[in-house]
Amino acid sequence: MFDTIIFDADGIVLDSEQAWIKGTTEFLKRKGFIYDKERLMPLMIGGSVEDGVRIMQKEYGFNGNAAELARERVDLVKKYYEAELEFIKGFEEFYSKVHGKYKTCIATSLDSELLKIADEKLGLKKLFGNKIFTIADVGFASKPKPDVFLYAAKKMNSKPENCIVIEDSPRGVEAAKRAGMFCVALTTTNKKELLARADVVVNSYQRVPEVISENSGKHSNA
Repeated sequence: MFDTIIFDADGIVLDSEQAWIKGTTEFLKRKGFIYDKERLMPLMIGGSVEDGVRIMQKEYGFNGNAAELARERVDLVKKYYEAELEFIKGFEEFYSKVHGKYKTCIATSLDSELLKIADEKLGLKKLFGNKIFTIADVGFASKPKPDVFLYAAKKMNSKPENCIVIEDSPRGVEAAKRAGMFCVALTTTNKKELLARADVVVNSYQRVPEVISENSGKHSNA
């Protein structure tokens, strides 16, 4: 029986897609490239900022220290986080329905500096308490590795098979399934076909309560 909901951050709790697009566009423009977001976003979303830089270095063929370049990219994204960040549409209403009924937490690859901005703007700690887990807690093993989800389940005293992960990226979906968890994917950031490995793909939070109800019995008997 499901007893825990694990939320990704970007694209699931935070409406941050435009901040990442604008920041990454500026980052690549500095290197002399045009950001092909349709091709690169699905590859990068869900991973660490450093992972994203390495993907861009491979795709565009530029050199440099990935950690230093990642800080540069974060600095560019940060100004848009500070100016524009909001909750993703439907999250607050959904959270009000499930909070108290399920154990809830965040498990994310999000950079700590950006997470701090998100907390200051939107009060994440008021919603989730200290139940916000990042890849920094697991040696920076980023998605699609399942480490951050398994760590979250352990800290929540939950069995993986009793956890629902809500994700929006192919890497995040892969990580959830590797962790042995039920995954609901939202098409807030990626197209449905890129999220096909999820147990269920929906286009808004409105459908999620129904999906959980429909699959709770099936999953507990699986």
